[in-house]
Amino acid sequence: MIGAARAAGDRLRADFAEISTLEIKHKRGPADPFTIADLRAEETVKAILSAAHPDYGFLGEEGGMIEGRNRARTWVVDPLDGTSNFLAGLPIYAVNIALAEEGRVIAGVTYVPMLEEMFWAEKGCGAHLNGKPIRVSQRTGFEQAVLSVGIPFMGKPRQEQFHAEMVRLTPKVAGVRRLGAGAVDMAYVACGRFDAYWEQSVSAWDMAAGAVIVAEAGGIVTDTLGHPLDLMNGTVLASTPQLHGALLRELRPVS
Repeated sequence: MIGAARAAGDRLRADFAEISTLEIKHKRGPADPFTIADLRAEETVKAILSAAHPDYGFLGEEGGMIEGRNRARTWVVDPLDGTSNFLAGLPIYAVNIALAEEGRVIAGVTYVPMLEEMFWAEKGCGAHLNGKPIRVSQRTGFEQAVLSVGIPFMGKPRQEQFHAEMVRLTPKVAGVRRLGAGAVDMAYVACGRFDAYWEQSVSAWDMAAGAVIVAEAGGIVTDTLGHPLDLMNGTVLASTPQLHGALLRELRPVS
């Protein structure tokens, strides 16, 4: 997984240097772009993972679901999380690779090529950044907390919910950030840079790797109602244990 992420990251760095030459297409509207860079990165990841375990299924953002002979295990891949950042020349994007077993993530890798940061975790083995163990923040209380959020951009639902969350939380916390790449947000929770990240409209491939990385770093990952994480449910809350309960109250659904 680490080798596949690094290979895709190398390919993305080359494409990042040639952004102006890339043809931009859109999947579901003008706020959902993709390019040949996304496709090439996914092909790179798929080729390496399939060579290692040809019987596993493969769920990729660009290619969709390919069933494997082994129905229990599936790769879940976002080859370029943060495409809008990538196309704008912002170096905050990542390769996201997870391995799910019966719907539960057991290993994950998030690689941020432009920063040379490789986050990875395997269930029961801890979380790591560039080979060194990482843990979630020990900060306590909202007044110290720096949170990250996925803002619902054009075409995404639950705008009213997001506005309510901002009204509730911004007067109470030290800061709120939006990086534009959920995989990076979750990795930053795992290593203590952020105290929590949540999003109300997120895909499986965006959060799968981060779910195990945060959990193995000592954090808690659920949906935004506090239920066990369902990769196909579309919401995620990753936080430190000390803030999780309080955040669930602030993220309660609007009536």
